[in-house]
Amino acid sequence: MYTFLSIIILIVLFTFFVVNMPVFGKLPTGDRLEKIKKLPNYQDGEIKNQSFTPVKPEGVSYWDMLSKVIAGNKDGTPKSIIPHLKPDFSNSEQFKLTWFGHSSYLIQVDGKNILVDPVFSERTSPFQFLGTKRFAGTDFVKVEDFPPLDIILITHDHYDHLDYNAILKLKNSNAKFITSLGVGAHLEHWGIESERITELAWQEETSPMANISFKAMPARHFSGRLFKRNQTLWSSFILKTKNNNVYLGGDSGYDFHFKEIGENYGPFDLAILECGQFNKMWPNIHMFPEEVVQASIDLKAKYLLPVHWGKYRLALHNWDESINGITKSAKDLNIDVLTPQLGETFNLENNLPKIKWWKNL
Repeated sequence: MYTFLSIIILIVLFTFFVVNMPVFGKLPTGDRLEKIKKLPNYQDGEIKNQSFTPVKPEGVSYWDMLSKVIAGNKDGTPKSIIPHLKPDFSNSEQFKLTWFGHSSYLIQVDGKNILVDPVFSERTSPFQFLGTKRFAGTDFVKVEDFPPLDIILITHDHYDHLDYNAILKLKNSNAKFITSLGVGAHLEHWGIESERITELAWQEETSPMANISFKAMPARHFSGRLFKRNQTLWSSFILKTKNNNVYLGGDSGYDFHFKEIGENYGPFDLAILECGQFNKMWPNIHMFPEEVVQASIDLKAKYLLPVHWGKYRLALHNWDESINGITKSAKDLNIDVLTPQLGETFNLENNLPKIKWWKNL
């Protein structure tokens, strides 16, 4: 009996130790939690989407999901090394952007440097020994390579958008953090001073410096880093600069919010929309390729930049299926799609990146 009790105590202590590891962050408390509870879409102890968004559709079981994930897809990872170009991080008044794969990119405009969803770990997992590795060739940039950052934008708290290891390296920068309501609890837990953090609920706006403003807008997704979901907000953002109006989509399934945002805040010079990691077993939280193109139409975007692909395998489709579907649908609908290589720095004035570089891999 003593042996059995000892094992139980050890298991409880180990579980307590694991769930309290800093990588999981911290749930909102105090005034932050009270503000969340006052959100119009906070119901039954969690934040809700604008439209009913079940975790899985009818007829799909968790076993269906698990079995297919375990089976995997041999074409979910490219056979060759992903190519990259050397980024141009020189100071810029003109809008320019460098994509690093998945949802991480650097915007340089009006002399400011804005880093979005910086994720540079080998795996998008709380433990770097679990989960699929990033694609070969996508580790070409490090946090230390960036110019002095002015703003770091975090759309939501999932591991493929909020990277604990990257934040630890970025916390000694002088950058201001802008994020969705509740995510600041994680950042403070990891050593970011509260005065450097601005959290926004949907429709809230901040202007951290001259000619730069961010407005948090709805998205259709979810949040959470451990067991309890939807305790922090997930958002899209409108970035307004001196000469540009840009939509930063974050993660989202297709919904009516794109059309509403386009009608009320468009047109946009550029819509940066997630593509990839979609599946019929979770159809409401990520967009299918044709939905991404339709969302850009709804937003009245001049150019569409698909992200959320090209670095990690987080779903079951072929690694290039999303970008192939988007370019086909965009061609049919006469939508201008930008397809930069990883590390390629481009602006919206000339030499727009439109080469299908992934076709040879």
